[in-house]
Amino acid sequence: MEWSDTDASGHHHNTATVRFVEAAEAALMRERGVIGYFGAAPRVRHEVDFTPPLWFGQEVTTLLTVERVGTSSMTFRFEVWGEETGSHPRRLAASGRYTVVHVPPRGERVSAPWPTEWITALTMTPTDVDTAGRSPRHP
Repeated sequence: MEWSDTDASGHHHNTATVRFVEAAEAALMRERGVIGYFGAAPRVRHEVDFTPPLWFGQEVTTLLTVERVGTSSMTFRFEVWGEETGSHPRRLAASGRYTVVHVPPRGERVSAPWPTEWITALTMTPTDVDTAGRSPRHP
């Protein structure tokens, strides 16, 4: 948890959670070779349940799971964990889900079916990506 991810009270700002989840999503897409996803998958729904806060200096683990792949939409489930420190136990800091819709970058800006190769790449197991330590933003 970097200083820039905290608010005046010293714990994480709620928007940091979304950045951690987006970093996990980017890692998943790179890992699965889903090229062109960003810019073609706007978020249409995002829900977050916040639990105990994360603190400056605390390491963060983000777990992301592809929950459902539809014809033109996809739903992800996520958990953001604060790892144990000398003064804080390991605990769930936020969980939730969000939905994206495939909107090809060229054309009428309406939803369209996912490319078959993306569906294949994203439905193979395992679908969890652990981003602990993969990004300098997270320690």
